[in-house]
Amino acid sequence: MKIFFSGIGGSGMSAIASFMADKGHIVVGSDRSFDSNTSHPVYRLLRSKNITIVPQDGSGLDRSFDLAVFSTAVEPDQPEVVKARNKGIPIETRPAYLARLTTGFRTVAVAGTSGKSTTAGMLAFLMQRLRMRPNFMGGGRVKQFITGHNAGNAITGDSDLLVIEACESDGTIVNYKPEHTILLNLQLDHHPVEQTSAMFETLCENTSGVIVSNADDTNLGKIQFRKAVFFSIDGYSDYRAESIDLQPFRTVFSIKGTRFNLFIPGQYNLYNALACIALLKELGFQYEDIAGVLGEFTGLERRFDIYLDDGKRLVIDDYAHNPHKLRSFMQTIQKVRDRICYIFQPHGYAPTRMMKEEYIETFAENLRSSDHLILLPVFYAGGTVSKDISSEDLADGIRALGKSVEVIGNRELVLGRSGEWENYAVLGARDETLAGFARCIARKLAES
Repeated sequence: MKIFFSGIGGSGMSAIASFMADKGHIVVGSDRSFDSNTSHPVYRLLRSKNITIVPQDGSGLDRSFDLAVFSTAVEPDQPEVVKARNKGIPIETRPAYLARLTTGFRTVAVAGTSGKSTTAGMLAFLMQRLRMRPNFMGGGRVKQFITGHNAGNAITGDSDLLVIEACESDGTIVNYKPEHTILLNLQLDHHPVEQTSAMFETLCENTSGVIVSNADDTNLGKIQFRKAVFFSIDGYSDYRAESIDLQPFRTVFSIKGTRFNLFIPGQYNLYNALACIALLKELGFQYEDIAGVLGEFTGLERRFDIYLDDGKRLVIDDYAHNPHKLRSFMQTIQKVRDRICYIFQPHGYAPTRMMKEEYIETFAENLRSSDHLILLPVFYAGGTVSKDISSEDLADGIRALGKSVEVIGNRELVLGRSGEWENYAVLGARDETLAGFARCIARKLAES
């Protein structure tokens, strides 16, 4: 097939495009971020796979394409959408196309409002090390999958197994018909909890094999399962972690007498690991075999990435962006350092508007008197959107609850004041430059 991907630079889109190119298809794509920055690392990686990158103005589309796949971030009046329609090229959104692709595989769908990128990547890594030869398409970059020709968010195996990150954001998750499903958690994110719960219930109804769910999650507990196995930390379950030792940068725990080492920190990552262990055990693997490879997993990019840790100063970059992720991250890093400056960039106007009160509540509850919060302006990826909320609105609410917060619109000003704190956490989604910003802070501190 010859496939066009509009918005190919996004994590989910680049994963599918890379996967299809590796499977031998002709792939062409465009992205507005590439139009202004051809030195973008994803641009170079896609080009290394012989994927042709064209301007996002419609000039790269013609009737030779069998299909045009569009990111949900691409507006319906964008030139490529209009041209594809005029040329009679079949059109699908990224999630709809992914849902259709999965029907050709024995698919494992990893769902949840938090942790699905890490869990899907972890599961694919463990399956690979256990010689299951899986295929994988995810939203995050698995560090151990990254090469000069692979961004780390997709791998092709020679089995019929496929691990995917099943995102509920646009509702197409109800079209997935996986063999197995993992449900990690259910909190406010893209949609109200009740709406997401209904989608998860449909996903489970469409699952033919094993359903693995978090027994400690109250909202998931309201879903009516046909048949499921459960994992937990607190409550009773089929796969409950015991003898847990949550250390600053790793976790040690046991399940039914087998000891596991996990070298990515935090209770939230322990839940992610339990989900993987439960599914692999249900598929016939022994605890000892899983434990032998779990300790090799080093995580995903922009998930608790440490850029400086000299015993006195610490700089961490993390993808945390919704209230649940932020809370989990803050509770983890507070076990490491006493006085932290958080730098958070809200990841879009619509999410900030929907989660405003939850953002305020999360920061107010988790900022200690010794901590400080710097809010960057709301991230804008382009396109038409109502800019009727700002970081100042969040700051006003957090400040009213007695916490230390300010809005700084220029990153250079933040860098100029980097000596004021010894410990920094840079948080936010979608913006690839945040990792570089964290590196700059680490460099400034190391030079001081």
